[in-house]
Amino acid sequence: MKKKVAFHTLGCKVNQVETEQMIEEFTGRGYQIVNFGDPADVYVINTCTVTHISDRKSRAMLRRAVRANPAAIVVATGCAAQVDAGQLSHIEGIGLVVGNQDKERLAEIVDNYVRGHEVEPKIWVDPICPTALPPILYSGHHERTRAFVKIQDGCQSFCSYCIVPLARGPVRSKAPDDVLAEIGQLLQLGYREIVLTGIHTGMYGIDLAGWDITRLLQRILAVNTGGFRIRLSSIEPLELNEELITLITSDRRICRHFHIPLQSGSDRILKSMRRRYDREYYRRLVLNTAQLIPGSAFTADVMVGYPTETEADFRDTYDLIDDLPLYELHVFKYSRREGTSAAAMIPQIDAAAKQQRSEALLELGRRKKYHFMHSLLGQELNVLVERPWDGDIYSGLSDNYIDVHFESPRNLVGQIIKVTLMKAEQEWAIGVVSG
Repeated sequence: MKKKVAFHTLGCKVNQVETEQMIEEFTGRGYQIVNFGDPADVYVINTCTVTHISDRKSRAMLRRAVRANPAAIVVATGCAAQVDAGQLSHIEGIGLVVGNQDKERLAEIVDNYVRGHEVEPKIWVDPICPTALPPILYSGHHERTRAFVKIQDGCQSFCSYCIVPLARGPVRSKAPDDVLAEIGQLLQLGYREIVLTGIHTGMYGIDLAGWDITRLLQRILAVNTGGFRIRLSSIEPLELNEELITLITSDRRICRHFHIPLQSGSDRILKSMRRRYDREYYRRLVLNTAQLIPGSAFTADVMVGYPTETEADFRDTYDLIDDLPLYELHVFKYSRREGTSAAAMIPQIDAAAKQQRSEALLELGRRKKYHFMHSLLGQELNVLVERPWDGDIYSGLSDNYIDVHFESPRNLVGQIIKVTLMKAEQEWAIGVVSG
């Protein structure tokens, strides 16, 4: 009988890609993949540690796995395992704690652990080394209609609030030929959208002579022609340069969607965060790009409650966002992370102020999202059909990141079709299939 393994992933898109890689490795060793809520012999929780809430969710999922089957091997891996292995190892019932350095060979580690099963948790956490990123070649089509390709790992920006450089190590870029091989295979498997992702995507190639994100995109577009589109998962303000914007302007296979982290609209706070741009730079970047590429969706990360943030600082953030044609906000409350310089700053902002500021930005974000969708009514968009919604109603994602619902008598899942937007709701738009 096949051994059963279940996975649960927390955090970023990179974690999701790495879980897919682990699924491939376990499948290759004869394991049967089951849902996390089902009985399993091995439970793997791919953890996140970007905030204290991420830490709490990671611990909760580990305890849930232990309760589901106390006899199972419960494995903590990922970023929380990398930076806080000791705390995770003390959770009763945990079998293995494996950091990011050894995540790629987790199936091998689990098999070795099973053969010499130990009572106490075994910790496999080593410093992150600048080793090459291996290609991920899938054995078959996975559940998603969009495929994610991890083109780099690591970050060395050391923003004052961020634990990620400690959890992920320095920038390592995947070899261009390996990226192309992955994309070629995914297109053969039937995927029609490829999302290029990484911990610091815009720094791709800094460790490869003569390469950067723009040149990689040019190679991808030159080798693969027609029937697909490329989406960048995130790009920092200083890395969305003129050359990259020109390429995106000239080739509609690159989605009109820019996730550009803002974090704060206060120059004083941005400087304290070590963000290396100011509010005016961000404003000009968004407005100029919006003018060059009409219909572009701009999404942003923004933080509230950073240490020393005053009401005036928050108002600067609010006013900047209100002035810009943003589509969606990802609002985060500052979370104190030991090992970062911001953790020692005084004063730390109280929870009530963080909550109030967060709610104000979330409400602003809801208004801006509706306004953006409403501004596109009557326009025809390219939509990747992702799933049935209700009866003959389907849901898909436009190239500029709008969740579009439409009616069709045929199952169009996995196809890119043209849909004309007719109505804006709060969270999605309603359209009709063109032609």
